[in-house]
Amino acid sequence: MSATRSAVMSLYRRALNTSLHWTVRRDLWRVQALNIRDMFEANRDVTDPRQLSKLLQETEKTLQKWKHPDPYVAPTAPGGSKYERNMPAPFFTPPPKEMVDAL
Repeated sequence: MSATRSAVMSLYRRALNTSLHWTVRRDLWRVQALNIRDMFEANRDVTDPRQLSKLLQETEKTLQKWKHPDPYVAPTAPGGSKYERNMPAPFFTPPPKEMVDAL
């Protein structure tokens, strides 16, 4: 896999994730996801390195522009409101018999 391909895939995933921060409902988000896919597909056949580099930079700027100030975090995900709530008690291992006898 080329570096350019992985950069484009990363941008695509980040674009989808950014749009999901703004639209939590999946039924509404799906339309946005299809529009994002169409934008990426429109430039699929670009092979000129300079033009490709320019497209990648423009996409990075657009993602920074649309970055959500308070992104949605699922409640059970790290940073979520329910993360590690009601965790089970740590497994207790009793001290060795020698330590108990010494006390």
